[in-house]
Amino acid sequence: MSAGFVALLRGINVGKGKRVPMADLRALLESLGHVDVKTLLNSGNAVFAAPRGAAPKLAAVIAAAIEKRFGFDVPVIVKSAADLDAMAAENSLAAKAADFSRLLTVFAQDPADLKSLAVLKPLLTKGEALLLGEHAAWLHCANGILESAAGEAVLGKVGRSGRGFTTRNWATVEKIRALMKSAG
Repeated sequence: MSAGFVALLRGINVGKGKRVPMADLRALLESLGHVDVKTLLNSGNAVFAAPRGAAPKLAAVIAAAIEKRFGFDVPVIVKSAADLDAMAAENSLAAKAADFSRLLTVFAQDPADLKSLAVLKPLLTKGEALLLGEHAAWLHCANGILESAAGEAVLGKVGRSGRGFTTRNWATVEKIRALMKSAG
């Protein structure tokens, strides 16, 4: 029996480095035995079906295959459709966000790592909110992510802390969820 998953790659296709064409990513995932592979956008979002298994193991296998095929290390986080549904259920900031592109979702392969994002709280300014959930964290930057010190930190130094974070705005997360539902 297969289950739906999403692989979220961090830091690809930004600038000239770490280029991963989405057609090549789909082919790579299919070569690993995954089926119904679809990609969304050019930023490393791949939905696929795989035998039920541990998301961290799937992430490690995909990351190793990317390094072997493309010659560089790419952090990969894998979440199941059930994980994404649980995230949606606990994201109380979505109801308050007028623009989902200004609501970042922070993914971690190990949900225990999300607690470390509390370091962002002192950086919050008026119109910003941070929600640390059991399955993800959310940062709402009403004035724009690039205008936010907390947003800059989570996309930069905090996000590259070695804890395995990656981010997507909530609009993209909703598109991923819709793609997973249409495939399943």
